[in-house]
Amino acid sequence: CTVIFTRMATKDLHKPISILFCNLAFSDLFTSFSGFWISMLFITNPDVTIFGSKDMLAPYAFYTTSILSTIYNLVSIGIERYLAVAESIRTRFRVTRSHSIAAVLINWVLAFFLGCLPLMGWNCLRMEKNLSVLYSPFCVNYLILIAIPNVVVAFIIPLFTYLRIIIILRKRKLRMKACGQATGTYKSAEIQVARTSIFIWLLALISYAPFFAGVIFDATNHQCHIDLYPGVYIFRNCTAMLITMNCLGNPIIYTLKVKTLGAKLKALKCLSTNRVRACTI
Repeated sequence: CTVIFTRMATKDLHKPISILFCNLAFSDLFTSFSGFWISMLFITNPDVTIFGSKDMLAPYAFYTTSILSTIYNLVSIGIERYLAVAESIRTRFRVTRSHSIAAVLINWVLAFFLGCLPLMGWNCLRMEKNLSVLYSPFCVNYLILIAIPNVVVAFIIPLFTYLRIIIILRKRKLRMKACGQATGTYKSAEIQVARTSIFIWLLALISYAPFFAGVIFDATNHQCHIDLYPGVYIFRNCTAMLITMNCLGNPIIYTLKVKTLGAKLKALKCLSTNRVRACTI
């Protein structure tokens, strides 16, 4: 909420990348709220989250939608950063606000379509075959369709974009060094990008790899719910906690580390005080 408020209240932060940052914060907020919804259902009626019921369709669907939106936003940020660096010399194409808004809309439409497929009928409420054990009443084939392609997208595309950014910065640094020019800016940028990409990979690996492992277990498991209780469901709850921790880690990596945002956050308080003084005068 702090990230969203600061970026919306500060006009000079209304840049293409800031739109993606703000949308990422909104996706993380959506993930937290949907996870809280599932937690309340677990507290009030634990059997519903274990054996599955119609009441779990909507919370799981919104939870899936928010996770997919977060993944697509992370990919969009990586692509935008790559285009900003790779196309900085050229003037034919530059990422604008309209491009970022279009990317945000496409991300949400795709996330809602894939996440709400169980609400449209692709569920196993009336079928005992192909029923997910961890995320009942979802079907196993639906979870595989959602998990495998998006895990590949979440890991491969950011890997390519950030590696390309590091390679481009290193080439430009070597060119400037050959011409006898200062290379301190490119060196610091290269170190910052490398450090950020490592944090991104570690956070994504810690957050989504256990969930992916749970889906693989779901696809290969042939035991019933009772036989797996409570160990497997404790693991499922831990995967949900890790995904929620990802929502806390994204602002730290992408936004709160930016010195400009911190300065603007402090400036908002000073700005409000100055306005009160001006109105009094």
